[in-house]
Amino acid sequence: MTETIESLFEQGVHRYKTGDPITELIPVFKEVCDRAPKIGAAWTCLAWLYLLDNKFISAYKTAQKAVTLNPKEPQARINLAIAMLETNRKGLRQHIELARQLILVDDELDKEIKQSIEDGLSRKPNWPSLAKVKRWIYEE
Repeated sequence: MTETIESLFEQGVHRYKTGDPITELIPVFKEVCDRAPKIGAAWTCLAWLYLLDNKFISAYKTAQKAVTLNPKEPQARINLAIAMLETNRKGLRQHIELARQLILVDDELDKEIKQSIEDGLSRKPNWPSLAKVKRWIYEE
């Protein structure tokens, strides 16, 4: 029996939270994206995994897709901004500004973004691009 997209996605998130290797999770989220290409959350997760795995070109392309599917998702915008920094692209300020605006009006989103940033810094300490994005979102 084939797993449903929802269960595959939930299993992938659970495995991420329990510390499974990023290289094992990327194929899981790729499969979700392949089977359900309009689920923005899956593209956002896949972009994050690519960022953690230093696959910045793939992260950039995947984050672009996530933002296209869900333009009001701050994590997708943050992922895109980080990927843009890592690949020396211009135009990331608009994504930072929109992410700031979105989390400013929603305490739950703000909490999720803070947790995501701290998670990223714990998994990949001394990550200059994530640290820079954190400063831009929370300290400017």
